[in-house]
Amino acid sequence: MKKLVLTTFLLTLFVLHSFSQTGQLTLKKAVFGYSYGLYPQSLYDLQWRGDSHNFTYVKHWKDLVQQSVADKKEKVLVSIDDLNKALAGYDVKLDYLTGIQWVDNQSFYIVNDNHLIVYSVSAGKVKKVFNLPERAANITYSPQADAVAFTVKNNLFYMDSLLHIHQITFDKDTNIVNGDSYVHRQEFGIDHGIFWSPRGNYIAFYRKDQSMVEDYPVVDYTVFPAKVKYFKYPFAGRTSEQVKLGVYNLTEHEITYMETGQPADHYLTSITWDPGEKYVYIGILNRDQNHLWMNKYDVYGGHLVKTLFEETNPKYVEPLHPLYFVPGHDNEFVYFSQRDGWQHLYLYDTNGNLLRQLTRGPWEVSELVSFSADGRYAFIITTKDSPIQRHGYRLDLKNGHLTQLTSDHGMHRIIPSADGKYVINSYSSTDVPRRIILQEGSKQLRILLDAQNPLENYKIGKMRIGTLTAADGHTTLYYRIILPPDFDPKKKYPVVVYVYGGPHAQLVLDTYLGGARLWNYFMAQKGYIMFTIDNRGSDNRGFAFESVIHRHLGVNEMKDQLKGVEYLKTLPYVDSSRIGVHGWSFGGFMTTSLLTTYPDVFKVGVAGGPVIDWSMYEVMYGERYMDTPQSNPDGYALTSVLNKIQNLKGKLLIIHGQIDPIVVPENSMRLLMKAQKLNVQVDYYPYPHQEHGVGGIDRLHLMQKITDYFDTYL
Repeated sequence: MKKLVLTTFLLTLFVLHSFSQTGQLTLKKAVFGYSYGLYPQSLYDLQWRGDSHNFTYVKHWKDLVQQSVADKKEKVLVSIDDLNKALAGYDVKLDYLTGIQWVDNQSFYIVNDNHLIVYSVSAGKVKKVFNLPERAANITYSPQADAVAFTVKNNLFYMDSLLHIHQITFDKDTNIVNGDSYVHRQEFGIDHGIFWSPRGNYIAFYRKDQSMVEDYPVVDYTVFPAKVKYFKYPFAGRTSEQVKLGVYNLTEHEITYMETGQPADHYLTSITWDPGEKYVYIGILNRDQNHLWMNKYDVYGGHLVKTLFEETNPKYVEPLHPLYFVPGHDNEFVYFSQRDGWQHLYLYDTNGNLLRQLTRGPWEVSELVSFSADGRYAFIITTKDSPIQRHGYRLDLKNGHLTQLTSDHGMHRIIPSADGKYVINSYSSTDVPRRIILQEGSKQLRILLDAQNPLENYKIGKMRIGTLTAADGHTTLYYRIILPPDFDPKKKYPVVVYVYGGPHAQLVLDTYLGGARLWNYFMAQKGYIMFTIDNRGSDNRGFAFESVIHRHLGVNEMKDQLKGVEYLKTLPYVDSSRIGVHGWSFGGFMTTSLLTTYPDVFKVGVAGGPVIDWSMYEVMYGERYMDTPQSNPDGYALTSVLNKIQNLKGKLLIIHGQIDPIVVPENSMRLLMKAQKLNVQVDYYPYPHQEHGVGGIDRLHLMQKITDYFDTYL
């Protein structure tokens, strides 16, 4: 397939052409688009069946279907009716199939509420059902041990192969939390708190002590009279939690805690088991987040064996990945690092010797998907071709040679077979809703799915992606603009700038709808131009691009957003007196900051869950990018919206979930108090029983509120 040249691509990048489009988006369809079939069809739970050349997926949420490389005929392996019949004696009923995970060529498991079901396709029967306690959480299965680890409240348990439950921890103090995924506020790539060893003989787990962290109050209005509830929130510059890593021996029924040393408020990251189960590796990151020690610990005694290497950076070091051991080479692992300014892969041995840097260049490795079974190749996803695209490559670990596996422009993910010979390539782009291809290496064998555009009969505005120069005068930024469906270049249109702008986010992508939500297209249908630009500080552009935010969040980001506004003002069809801005979370911070820093530019803003002052945000994220309020008082003062609210001229609506545990409601409350004191008018809408994101049926209410605000004031 022909590969497009990026510069030409950017000049001609359009989506959703107006053929005979007559359908209209409603707000309900825009909000609940998946329910209305307005996102492209896919093959769900798509994966290879063990180490075979057969692959499976779930069809219509009720059939597990198989194809093979040699045979494209679909074969139903098991239906939901078959499974429910097999489960009749276990008092378990599945409403739909999802979450299939193959254990080997013959068996898979599925988690349904508090049940973990292991099913043998070859035998056509249920092998085992782990009926866990009703309040079980953090459910983690080890096929090697044929056992399930889980938590109930703040303690850790496991159910063995004979279905007996064993309690591992016995902490009565609810401030001690074992095995939970919510450790270090889930920064540093942490998404689980239980780590089975490769052979199933040990369970490593996080033990979090938050007894020293301040209680934060929220009001529960779902009961009468309302009650105050408390959760732990470690504010920047204040006392943080203390975390240990425990290792439980299933044979001896004993816990050994790794001796990770002092100070106790450091961060434990990159938890990785040695293939031989003798050692566990922990990245120890200091609270300043500028020094990382990659340490090797003896599992049996918990002693530090060796510091393999250290990483330092004057701004911050941000470990986001575990170590990836190479199959067949138990003494070698691949490590992610931004040490040369870009996220690349490095090959180490278990003595800490750097064998070689595997990838290099002004681009990022965003994912290590898998290795070939023989350990010769790694399969990776990179930004090598374009920052707004993702492509799959095969990396030769011996010489660093890269073989590109995907060619069409867009966002690709790859699923290699165990031996690495075949690859399933699934991608979406601005002109391909979704296409899934079976390949031998980079050679296409057949198309498994070519999804239709679900919006082809809707009257949708044109979308274009282009580039601008950042406020520094040389960095390239990507923007997305959506025009109204009945666009008339002789008319003047209001603009809504949709913004996030913070770390670990990228909104402008070469994917379906350009990465925009359907609400953006709904607003364009109502006559707004919708505009988004990824400023410096956003993701996947290298450390220098991302770390420009350090110690003064929002300052350079806003300057880049203003470059986007300058561009908009050059367009003859933009009404420069009617520019609005909307964002959530960091985007809410950007919205309030833009309206109060550049009050003559924006007429209307809607800020959801906004950080107002970074001293009211949490330790791990806040101190990485801002240091502490004690060490950076000028930076905190400069970026606080509290110190700029007197500048507000336009209309501002703030929306906040009243039990938000991420950006606590005090942010909005303090801004309102300051606005009242200064007689500055600010509109406010609380969601009493919602957290950081507003979900469920309330989501429709939220988007109506935002839409109405722009309709009324912009």
